[in-house]
Amino acid sequence: MKTTQLILIISLAVFLIPTLLHAQPDFIDDTTDVPIDGGLSLLVAAGIGYSAKKLRTINPKNQSEKNSR
Repeated sequence: MKTTQLILIISLAVFLIPTLLHAQPDFIDDTTDVPIDGGLSLLVAAGIGYSAKKLRTINPKNQSEKNSR
């Protein structure tokens, strides 16, 4: 009985809290947007390069089989 009540309370909290926090106030009219600068684009490029390197080092056997065909 207690576990059922606990599950009910947790599920209500999970579904109701985001609906309460969903509404955000509007920005003031004189606020300017911040552009994405070079630092963020460098981080994205580094992430893509790192993932490509990892994919190549994980599957060297598969690439050598493709080259021999």
